[in-house]
Amino acid sequence: MIKHKFNKNPRIAIAGSVNSSITTLSKLIDHNMNIVLVLGLNPTSAINVSGFRDMRELSEKHGLPFSYFSKINDSETVQLIEKAKPDILFVIGLSQIIKKSILDIPSFGSIGYHPTKLPEGRGRAAIAWIILGEAKPAVTFFLIDEGMDSGDIIYQKELNLSEDPYAQDVIDSLVFTIESGLDEILPQIKGGYIFARSQNNDDATYLEIRKPNDGLINWENSAIDIYRLIRAVSKPLPGAFTYFNRNKLIIWNAQIDTKIKVKGVPGRILRIDSDKFWIQSGNGVLKVNEYSIDNDFKPKIGIKLGLCIEDFLN
Repeated sequence: MIKHKFNKNPRIAIAGSVNSSITTLSKLIDHNMNIVLVLGLNPTSAINVSGFRDMRELSEKHGLPFSYFSKINDSETVQLIEKAKPDILFVIGLSQIIKKSILDIPSFGSIGYHPTKLPEGRGRAAIAWIILGEAKPAVTFFLIDEGMDSGDIIYQKELNLSEDPYAQDVIDSLVFTIESGLDEILPQIKGGYIFARSQNNDDATYLEIRKPNDGLINWENSAIDIYRLIRAVSKPLPGAFTYFNRNKLIIWNAQIDTKIKVKGVPGRILRIDSDKFWIQSGNGVLKVNEYSIDNDFKPKIGIKLGLCIEDFLN
């Protein structure tokens, strides 16, 4: 571990766009940190940001200097940060890459957050990949460098998730641990120091970007795999989806049913109960508890969900 020293009660700027950003800003306020600038993603630029949170209301409530941005590296935003003269810039919950022109501004450096046990799971769409079993969940605060989530770690705590968590469950667990982590490191920062350890790049793994279309359900897959996908991309993420005729049907909540004794064609509805229905997969049956669709779809026994070429040819 290396002890880094800087000014006591350092000037703090923060940029963010989601729940972890709001949580961090709230803790900075709770610890009476010297906040000189808050940058929030403009709502007009947040169409594709899952779980977007507007930073403006909390900032203005506490009389903090606030400005929107669309692209963090634009010259206007760089100038705002330069004018604020921060010692430390927190970049929390922002998928945009921070360029050197910004990293060079804070007198000490910039601090980022990532929801995996770095160096494992560097990259994008970590919440979904965690549920899909491709990364270990953790709260990691680190010093931002020019690499991808590769800077020295200043705090890390692995999470023990509940069984079969949904995306929001993971987010809630992360927020709780973010709060406890900041309660530990912010007093140090206020005192003018922080401890950090380097990452072992040989152990690094990387997560690729996921897009809404990656939530398409293949009913030939097993119920276990489909259930995992549904949980991985459920609210506040775009959701796992299928089709009824040409209408997109998003499944938000489901469960595996091992007791049903009916066998059907993958994608076909086997049983209904009010607005819930059971559907056959390639191996096993799923009970769908919550879904949304733009039309007046009502589940009926025998309906087959999924992409049908004939629907698009007629």
